[in-house]
Amino acid sequence: MVELVDHLLYEIEEETGILWIRFNRPERMNATAPDTPQRVAEYMAAGDADPRVRVMVLTGVGRGFCAGNDMKAVAAGERRVQDHSAHGSRAHFAYYFQDCFRRISETKKPTIAMVNGPAAGSGLDMSLHCDLRIGSENTRFFTYQNVGQIIENGGYYFLPRIIGYGRAMELAYMGGWLDAERAHQWGLLNWLVPSEDLEAETRAVCKRIVESPPLVQWIGKRIMRRGLDSTLETTLELSANASGILHQAEDSQEARQAFREKRTPNFRGV
Repeated sequence: MVELVDHLLYEIEEETGILWIRFNRPERMNATAPDTPQRVAEYMAAGDADPRVRVMVLTGVGRGFCAGNDMKAVAAGERRVQDHSAHGSRAHFAYYFQDCFRRISETKKPTIAMVNGPAAGSGLDMSLHCDLRIGSENTRFFTYQNVGQIIENGGYYFLPRIIGYGRAMELAYMGGWLDAERAHQWGLLNWLVPSEDLEAETRAVCKRIVESPPLVQWIGKRIMRRGLDSTLETTLELSANASGILHQAEDSQEARQAFREKRTPNFRGV
């Protein structure tokens, strides 16, 4: 059972199979609380384990997606680690904070960032750890160069793989805001839609995901993630192993039967 917190909402729609995870500090543009990345990882783990959930959508309440670290809290000294040394800071990031992002990335089920407004710092990072990103004209991405920080939580890994090395370096060198139109041109946003259509379009994407066999999605996602750091030969071997498993799976047999009978398949994730 997931432990719920006020600053992060958890809502399952059984009829659609969508788990909505919403940053809920609209008065601070959804700046993170100290445990927000940990809670996002825990919520997604709960969604992974819940058979009612087929796809998870991360978004924000109000005008912002997630403004990242609460700089007012930092200035007030509310977020300092107990060990103030360089090693203490590194250990905090490597063994706690970054591990939360790693767990977001390693979810089994499809994840979508519905970027309804500004995504800065760790908000940008959490959107990058999701599989897909949907935005509107209100979407903007921001890094932390202007406050003397790097992209700390996996952004340097995902950005060049998503938008290409040159564009990633452009963002890394100059920082500032990346607007929705350019983010879409670069491939950072999979879809760019009018703000009034954002939720409807996200639901349409979710519906198409739910209509596909879940085991194919789960295994395919794992192979593709591993393939980012691997060779063609290793990826082919993983695919060959998975193909035999999938051929015997009940969902795969149901998919073939439904295709022949021209009906909607009934997938169970087995």
